[in-house]
Amino acid sequence: MSTQEKPQVARYRDRMDKAVAALKDEFGALRTGRANASLLDQVVVDAYGSRMPINQVGAISVPEPRSITVSVWDKGLVVSVEKAIRNAGLGLNPVVEGQNLRIPIPPLTEERRKDLAKVAGKYAEQQRIAVRNVRRDAMDDLKKAEKAAVISQDEQKRLEAEIQKITDEAIKRVDEALKTKEQEIMQV
Repeated sequence: MSTQEKPQVARYRDRMDKAVAALKDEFGALRTGRANASLLDQVVVDAYGSRMPINQVGAISVPEPRSITVSVWDKGLVVSVEKAIRNAGLGLNPVVEGQNLRIPIPPLTEERRKDLAKVAGKYAEQQRIAVRNVRRDAMDDLKKAEKAAVISQDEQKRLEAEIQKITDEAIKRVDEALKTKEQEIMQV
């Protein structure tokens, strides 16, 4: 940011919101005992001479809490989709039924649940750090703007308080998302 313009609080709020949204995306890819279509987001299939996301070769649905189905659009890709799911490192074993794949979600062991809860905690900490980095950037920009006489000292203090308030709110949302995800993971 150049020192000639006035710092915009909305810009920093947007960056913090993106950090919280990124955390929720990371949590979506974490496997819990419950079926979730986003579990397969990272699966890439070798199809038509290139690598494609699984959602571009078939329809993913969750008919029951403990299974996912993939309806492959091209009969010739069923084997490739099955292989991609098995090799994705998710611990899932699809069952082929014609052009459909049924993927039962096995229950998690207690040890695996604890490991997943730790991973969720690491994701949350990374996003807390990202939010704090946005706050640091905002505070630096406010100091520069005050030194360049773009804003008054009083306005700097008021904006710093506002930045701190939105930082606290973003950290609180990260903590709430983590608490929800940990409960979901530990639920048997």
